[in-house]
Order: sequence, then C-alpha cells, then structure tokens
Amino acid sequence: MILAWLLVLMALSNGFFSNGDGMHNSTIPDFVNIGALFSFNTSVGRSIKIAIKAAIEDINSDPTILGKTKLNLSLQEDSKYRGFLSISEVLQVMARRTVAIIGPHSSVTAHVITHIANELQVPLLSFSALDPTLSSLQFPFFIRTCHSDLYQMTAIADIVNYHDWKDVIAVYLDDDNGRNGIGALGDKLAERRCRISYKAPLSPDASMEEISNVLVQVALAESRVIVVHANTQFGPKLFSVAKNLGMMGTGYVWIATAFLSALLDINSPLSSDSLDDIQGVLTPRMYTPDSQLQRRFASRWKNLTSGNTANAHLGLSFLPIYAYDTVYVLAHALDAFFKQGNQITFSTDSKLSSIHGDNLNLEALKIFNEGNLLRSNIYEVNMTGVSGPFKYTSDRNLVNPAYEIINVIGTGTRRIGYWSNYSGLSVVPPETLYSKPANLSRENQKLFAPIWPGNTGERPRGWVFPNNGRLLKIGVPKGVSYKEFVSQIEGTDTFEGFCIDVFLAAVSLLSYAVPYKFVPYGEGKNNPSMTELVRLITTGEFDGAVGDIAITTERTRMVDFTQPYIESGLVVVAPVRKEESNALAFLAPFTPKMWCVTAIFFILVGAVVWILEHRVNDEFRGPPKKQVVTVLWFSFSTMFFSHRENTVSALGRFVLIIWLFVVLIINSSYTASLTSILTVQQLYSPIKGIESLVIGKEPIGYTQGSFARNYLVHEIGINESRLVPLTTTEEAAKALRKGPENGGVAAYIDERAYTDIFLSSRCDLTVVGQEFTRNGWGFAFPRDSPLAVDLSTAILQMIDNGDLQRIHDKWLLSSACLSQGAKLEVERLQLKSFWGLYVICGLACLLALLTKKKRPLRAGPREEKWRGSHTEAVKEAHPSALIRDMLHAEVNVLAKYDQYFYMIF
Repeated sequence: MILAWLLVLMALSNGFFSNGDGMHNSTIPDFVNIGALFSFNTSVGRSIKIAIKAAIEDINSDPTILGKTKLNLSLQEDSKYRGFLSISEVLQVMARRTVAIIGPHSSVTAHVITHIANELQVPLLSFSALDPTLSSLQFPFFIRTCHSDLYQMTAIADIVNYHDWKDVIAVYLDDDNGRNGIGALGDKLAERRCRISYKAPLSPDASMEEISNVLVQVALAESRVIVVHANTQFGPKLFSVAKNLGMMGTGYVWIATAFLSALLDINSPLSSDSLDDIQGVLTPRMYTPDSQLQRRFASRWKNLTSGNTANAHLGLSFLPIYAYDTVYVLAHALDAFFKQGNQITFSTDSKLSSIHGDNLNLEALKIFNEGNLLRSNIYEVNMTGVSGPFKYTSDRNLVNPAYEIINVIGTGTRRIGYWSNYSGLSVVPPETLYSKPANLSRENQKLFAPIWPGNTGERPRGWVFPNNGRLLKIGVPKGVSYKEFVSQIEGTDTFEGFCIDVFLAAVSLLSYAVPYKFVPYGEGKNNPSMTELVRLITTGEFDGAVGDIAITTERTRMVDFTQPYIESGLVVVAPVRKEESNALAFLAPFTPKMWCVTAIFFILVGAVVWILEHRVNDEFRGPPKKQVVTVLWFSFSTMFFSHRENTVSALGRFVLIIWLFVVLIINSSYTASLTSILTVQQLYSPIKGIESLVIGKEPIGYTQGSFARNYLVHEIGINESRLVPLTTTEEAAKALRKGPENGGVAAYIDERAYTDIFLSSRCDLTVVGQEFTRNGWGFAFPRDSPLAVDLSTAILQMIDNGDLQRIHDKWLLSSACLSQGAKLEVERLQLKSFWGLYVICGLACLLALLTKKKRPLRAGPREEKWRGSHTEAVKEAHPSALIRDMLHAEVNVLAKYDQYFYMIF
C-alpha cells in the first residue's frame, strides 16, 4: 500500500526532486541535512520555527557540539494537515538526503509518514504529535521528544476522580489524534471506576452550525463534566458556540486538554471575548521545572519575537521549549554518532528499484544506512535542556511526565496544582516529591479549589437528570405478602408502605428535584423475583427499583445499591411447644460431663487434703473406715462451706482456699441457672437452627420469589427437592403447624424483617438458632449512578436525625407475642465454661503433693490414748498374764496396720 502511494506521489512531485551531489566520504562531514515539517503560517507554527532556528544557530556556533560540522536545516511547510498531501511534503524533505526530520506537527500526518520513515530508516523526532498509539514498537523510527497524551489523559482522569465525578462527556475532533486520545482517557477513567458516558465527535472541518448541533445533544445528556480534546484552531470556535448556548454557566465542568494552555501561552494575552468564552475551564499545561536555563531562554524569547511584527505577540509555550530541546537532542546524538566512528551513507532501496513507471524519479529516495545507529544514540541522550532533565526510560518515553493544572479566571489564569505520574495530584512542584517515597493514595491527592463556570467556588455535582422530559421509571415489586413494606393502593397508581416512605423522605432531602414515576412489577398474585427486577435495570427497562430488595452478592454484580435502610438476614422459623418441668429438673443446670467432673474433683480434693493433713492433724486419723468417711464428708461438705475439720498444714490450707473459690463459682452458677429454669417459661423444638436442617431430610419452606431458595441450594447445599415455596403468611403458618408428617414443612426460612411481623401474632412459632446471613435492604440503580450515592447520604442523614426510626415505628411497630420472650430449651452449663477453674485447682493439688515433706511415722496423741485405754481394759478383763500378753500383741498389730494404711498415701 505504501509503495502504491509512493508511485502516485512520485509522479506528482517529480519536479520537486533533485538528485543532489550527495555526501562526501569523509567520516565527519562538514554539514548534516535535517528537515522540519510544520505549518509555519499559524501562531503555533511560527513560534516553533523561531525556536528551531534559534537552536540551529546556537549549535552551529558552539564548537563543543559536533565540532566543525554544521546542521543544515530544510523547512518544509505542512499546511494541509492531511495525510495524503503531507506525504508529498515529507518526500521532498527526504529526497534531500536528510538524516532526521523534526515533526510533523499533527498526529494525523505522523500516522502516515511514519511508514515512509520506517522504510527509509530516517528518524522522525516529534514533540507535538502526542497520539498515545504512536508507539515505538509499531513505528520504530518515530521518536517522541515530548510526553505522550497518555499522561495528560491520566491527569484528567485523576482530576475527575478527585472530585468524585463518575460520568464524563468527551467532545473531540474525529481524527486519529482525537479518537486515540479519548480512547486513552476512557481506559484511565475505567481504572478509577469512572466512564465516558457520551462521545461527541466533530469533523475537523465542522461549521459553527454543526458544532452547535453536537453541543445541543451534549446539553441534553445527564453528565455535566465535559472534556474537550481539540487543537488550537478548532478549540476557540467550540467554546464560543458553547458560550452562546449557555453551556458555560453554573453546574457545568469543562476540562480542555493541553491545546488550551498552549493557546493561552502563545497568544497571551487573549482578547476579552475569547477569555469570556472559557471562564472556569480547567486545562493541563506541560510542566517545565524552573531553572536558570529556562529563565535565560524566556528572556531571550522576547528578543527573538520582537524583530518581526508578525511574531511580536507570540508568547512562550511548551511547544517552542520542546522544539528547541529536540534540536539539541538530535545534535548530541549526531555528536555521539560521529565520535563512535560512524559516517553517513545512503543506498538505493531495492524495493523501489523494482518499480518501473513513466516519469518516476524514485532514485531520489535513498535509505539512510546508519539510521538505526542514529536512532539508538537519540534514545541514549541524557542532558538537561530548557524543559528540564531530558532522558528516556526503558520503554522509550521521557522521564518525569508532569503537568500544571490551570484554571482560567478573569483576565488570566491561576495554577491550582500539579500532576505527575510519580505522585499524582499535589499543590507542590513535582520535583520536590521525587526524593520522597511515591504515594498515589487518594488521601495524598490535593488541589486548590478552582473557580468553576458561572463564577462559583462550589464544586458542581457533575450531573443532572437528562433535560428531555423523560421521567425515571422506578420499578416497585407488587407482591401478595407483607403489605406493611410495599403495597399498591387499590384502584390507583400510588404505592405506600415502609419502603416507599423511606424513599420519599430520602428524595426530599436531595438538593435537586428527581423526576420519577413508580411502575409496578409483578401481577399481584405471586411474589415477584427481586433478582429479575434488578436485572431489568441493567437492560434499561427500569431506571431504578424501590422496595423490599435484599442486597445480595449476585445483585451487586448487576447494579449499585444505596446504603441499607434496614437490616435483614435469613432466619429459621419452627413450631415450638412448652416444656413441662419434671422431678429431675434440679439436674438440668449442668451437663452430664460437668456433673461427673465436679464429683471427681470433690473426691480428689478431699483425698489430697487428707494426705496433707493426716500426719499432723488428729482430726484426720483413726481407723480406716472412719478416715474414709472423714475424707468423703470433708470434701462434700465444702459444697456448703460446712466442713468441721480444721486444716493445720500450710499446703492443706492452700489447696482448700483454691477449692473453696472453685466451689463458690460453681454454686453461684448452679443457683442462677436453676432459678432461670424454674421461673422462665421454656420452649422446645426439635429444630435447633440451620445446622439441623442441613443434616436432616424434612421439607423446608421459603417465601416464593425470595433469594433464600438460591442461597439454600448453592451456598448451604440443601437439596432443591426439599424446598417448598410458600406464597402468603397464612400458607406458611399452616404448613408449619401441619408439620412434615402431615404434608407440611419442618421449618420456614425467611428474612428477619419479615419474621418479626410474621411471629407477632403466632405464639406457637418462633425463631430458632441465629441469623445465618447478614443482609440489608437498599434501593437499586444502574452501575455508577450518582443518584445511588446521593440517596445513600440522605439515608444516613435520616438515621442521624431519627426520621428513619419514626418511619419504622409507623409501619412496623406491633405488639409481640409474649411467648417470643421465652427461652428455647434449657441452656445448660457446660464443662468448657469451667475447665480453667478445674485446671487451676488440679495444678494446686499437684503442686502441694510435690512440695510435701516426708515426716517420720509416729503415733499422735489420739493413737497413744487409744492404745493405752485398750491395754488397761485388757488388764482388768483378763488377769491372766498369758491372755493379757496376747491381747496386748493384738493391739500392737492394729496400731501397726493403722500406720501401714497411712503409708499407702
């Protein structure tokens, strides 16, 4: 395709081509041909021309750059800004054996001539063709010497996000630069959960009437945030039409791309009429850090533009600054190129040589053999220019892209902040932040407050309801149960209920009017599917939905919900019966395991105290039978703190203190639990909660149309065949009372807000277990709808001022059934609540036994008294010495046995 274009244009421009005498064969030539392709008959083009010539002059007079080699500049007019005709102009430049071309000015031209540059390996250095799609990967010989539009679109997206706007209207020229720039803006907005809601392309040759027609459509749209991506010739016409249409007033937000800041700088000062057209507009300006080099160039710029009347009012924008630096970058690259021992040579393109035609001077086009080497040297340039540090990154973009954010006010402009890809939005120059860690968090983004269109400092809301006379269609579910929440007044189009009153109250708190109408959803014979109602919002059938709509994961994937105005999770309702008391009710406070462990510790503590006391305490001595009785009596009497035996050892007292504390806690807990059991009505249900239903096989009821069915099947894992849809509350109550044995259901699952009303008059039913979901009800709107955000704020305001509670009491406050306060079964005290006490007591016993000292076995006073009394009795009863000796031996044996019994422990 490119070769075909070349054939045609070579025929057209044959008269323009000359063979030239070529380059001499010396390694370092006396001059190097470079070209510049711009439209020099505009103010922007003239300022670029002045900067390029100034740079050529400075380089040629500086022997430290290129030595004796001079740059020979060929200026080629690109007055058409059209791809096809621009080819002939660039061919004329390349036919002069040019090693590099500065330009073109427009991205439209760049998209075309980059193919020629790639073929002939001639680098194109452009600081004004900023289309993000002009990539060095696709076009290796296109070298951008300024920051891509991708960065300014990122800056605009950050400004939109900073002010919490979600929808943007894009007005742009319908060419490569406009379409691709707006495409990049859309991508950056999407990353911040914003979007371009309406695109308004304009032909580059659009008349004032055509511009007006497009802007009228923009005015009818919902968004009031408008981004304009045009050029310095077209932009002023667009703003003039917008001013005439009344679109530069209060409520609008206009953000223009960098063309406007360039226009303001070059044509400074603008006429008062032109400034009136753009009051309050925001625009990014390419940021160049302040430096002595820049101040010197700005001072020199006045001298450069003062000699010619046509240039007398040309201000200094970023374009001539980057034009000047671009020439220096090329000069440094050529200097490095020659110092590497390279030379400039050209050769015939074999592809062109194979093409034959009449009067085609194709031999004039040569391939720059060392084009790749020069291109590599350009990317390796590292210098400080008028624009600041000039260096390429690994992805072949310039380092440190940054912009000033300009606000047009009165007769001039005001800087409200900066943007850089390193720190985002800030109110301090970006270079002061480069030494700090990067922080792009939302809390770190800052801008000064601008003056918006209409000369107001109040931030515009950024959207209005479309001015097309259409009312918002708000879907309202028309069900058959729980009329307290939503119901349609018979014979009218009016709705009432708790949800309706909350919506009306929230809308009344908004600072703007909401044109809407309620549209019933459902036939009124069955409960409609709320999920299907939400889905219809995504199709555009409804603009929102108001009613008892639970916020679920599935639904939030389709729409945006407001702040919940009532909490409502799924619960299990089951029939209950009163539990009668019985003769063993006193055992109910503790579980069997708790009883067993408590009894074991009573015996264990008694034994430990006996071991610690019997050697030193007479009250723990005596015959074995008596000592066993003493241990049991002592241990169990501590339950009532009525033990008679005194403890004399320190370890025994230590163990007893710990045990008495444990007994105190157990007694108190037992007493409290038994009191509750005997005084509070107890209810019984075989269903304990959702866990009981999962492992069972009984049928389960749910409200027809509720999200409970999908949740039970897909999240809980209950078989779908067990689920029974129930339409009305009467049907649900009847199914619960019949039970699964008689064709009913074992339990009924519904949302808590519903069950509070359902159970208020049904004392034989109650909620069992805990809520097993955490949901709320909200109003549904399309994704990224600003109305959802504003209504959420209104609902929070209603919560704070008590309006929401008053509406709740009006519709939902009813007398609850007395049995709803009864307890469901006995809450027994379990071992897990006391195991810590038992562990402490057990450790105290173990510690006392381990630290107990060994004592010699000896009879205590009581044993001596017992032995003496028995001996005297034997002597009196049996005078015979033989018999006395035998009985005396028996007494000694019993005493020894008693001592051995002690030794066992």
